Amino acid sequence: MSLKVFITGASSGIGEALAVHYAAEGATLGLAARRPAALDDLNRRLGGRHACYALDVSDAAALHDAATDFIARFGAPDIVIANAGVSAGTLTEYEADLAAFRRILDTNVYGMAATFSPFIPAMKAARGERRLVGIASVAGIRGLPGAEAYSASKAAAITYLESLRLEMRPYGIRVVTIAPGYIETPMTAVNPYRMPFLLPAAEAARRFARAIRRGSSYAVIPWQMGVVAKLLRMLPNALYDRLFAGAPRKPRGLL
Repeated sequence: MSLKVFITGASSGIGEALAVHYAAEGATLGLAARRPAALDDLNRRLGGRHACYALDVSDAAALHDAATDFIARFGAPDIVIANAGVSAGTLTEYEADLAAFRRILDTNVYGMAATFSPFIPAMKAARGERRLVGIASVAGIRGLPGAEAYSASKAAAITYLESLRLEMRPYGIRVVTIAPGYIETPMTAVNPYRMPFLLPAAEAARRFARAIRRGSSYAVIPWQMGVVAKLLRMLPNALYDRLFAGAPRKPRGLL
């Protein structure tokens, strides 16, 4: 029996790469993203047999309707991947950036919970081990300059997923937190600085899928960024501040 996988942010970047990976394994997919034309194009490339849902993950009602439809057509999913995310450089001192703050937090944190919520009852009732997968970021491990909203959203996502993992444990639902480093996607293409250990999206998807299959509670990919992240977490604040005060920033911009 083929896997049933629901993916948000599926129209580009990591989400698209994950869709391609799972489709190649014969999975039945629910593909959710904001751009209907891009979703339809992806579905055609994957054989046209998957379910597409044009929605914004900050719209809980739309996600509820998508989950209801997917479950009615295919049954409870084996894997739900909350991958949708947005990023922009933000600075609190600029009032104009507050709209970007709200958009980033709504998408990256609230949108993750809104993605999982309508699937959990059916996943609890289904037999077999299931997976809820949240795509966080190493940017959530320590606050990065110029990325106040993005770092905050990913730190919140990591902690949220840890709480959810404890709640889902009695039901055989594994919660997998994936914290990527730099992946070649449209989101990182605008970064005006060197990105160490940069991974192609297809290779990242392969590694993500391996961690999901294992049911890893927490995985930093690539592993080299995990080492860097652990070292950064151990640095005293004074040293961290001195090292990163002049670090390059993501450009500010509206979403």
